[in-house]
Amino acid sequence: MAQHAAQAEGLCLRYPDSIGPQLQISHEAAVQMLLRAIQLAQHTPFTWSYIDKPTEGQLFLIFQMPQLPFPIDGLVYQDREQRYTISAGPGRELEVAEVKFGFIPGMDTSAHRVRRRYRLAKGGHPQLVLIHYSRGQATPIMPSLNQPVRNYPLRQVNEPAVYVLGEKQGQKVFAGAGPGPGRVPPGVDHPAAADMGMGYGMPGMSMPGNPQALLAHQNSNMEALEKRAMRDRSASMGPRQAGSRVEDDDSADESETISTRTLALTRYRRNHEFMNEVFMYAAFDGSGNKNAISPPPPYSIFKKADLEDKVAKLTAEIEELKTRSAARKQTASAVANDFADVSMDGPSISDTISA
Repeated sequence: MAQHAAQAEGLCLRYPDSIGPQLQISHEAAVQMLLRAIQLAQHTPFTWSYIDKPTEGQLFLIFQMPQLPFPIDGLVYQDREQRYTISAGPGRELEVAEVKFGFIPGMDTSAHRVRRRYRLAKGGHPQLVLIHYSRGQATPIMPSLNQPVRNYPLRQVNEPAVYVLGEKQGQKVFAGAGPGPGRVPPGVDHPAAADMGMGYGMPGMSMPGNPQALLAHQNSNMEALEKRAMRDRSASMGPRQAGSRVEDDDSADESETISTRTLALTRYRRNHEFMNEVFMYAAFDGSGNKNAISPPPPYSIFKKADLEDKVAKLTAEIEELKTRSAARKQTASAVANDFADVSMDGPSISDTISA
């Protein structure tokens, strides 16, 4: 689809299920619906469609493309759109764009329609836009503006639906492919079905006066939409998973490859054998017998009698060596004493002559 053609025709990506009409929407309700829309958009593809001549109280959820302006809705407005933001909790801001004095050319006699657009500028997905149409103050229609803003009849749309969020973002869903990726999104062929919408369901239902009851009912309807989207996703993924599951076994035709299961089993057995060997030799005698007799001590190869004989012989030899050493010392001491008695002057001359 060409960008300029989509811009001229007013095509937009819409949530396929119809959203029940509501006369008024509070800011809190808009925030809750936008938060739940993030979850729904991840599992439900959005369809290319028009917003044309909406009725009072009608709701739309669209995915605003960044490169495209806001789509034409078949209404003419005699006022400029006003934008403002309000705080919607910690880290969350709600942007509201409001335009008044709208009318359907050739049908309305006064400009009394009001359009409000809601999106989470912070704390949500800014491209998900909730659109609500209501009735406001009436004013006369300017004759110069009472002309259609688009060409009729509208062109039939054949573009496939698209996932806008989640893991399948950007994937197209082609109609007529049966269950699975090519199924027709729920609610596309039955846009009037509003029993499972994000609002109150059937048109004309009276609106409760309690805002808390209104918000609780909106939450319950959003939860019902989530559950249906989850069921559709499970039904579409079940046949694919059953058909694409591959048995992890060791087939005979894979003679040159090793399966993951076989490799893991081989490693487990090898590691188990290594650990068994370590603990077996550390705790037992090597044979694995828990009741085996403990091995003899390392000094059991010697005999006590032989050791005592050797000790006695060595003791006798030591005593003999001590006796010899003492005798040598005594002899050396006697020789030293004899040399000490000899005079250093020698014999005198008279002693020599007389001798």
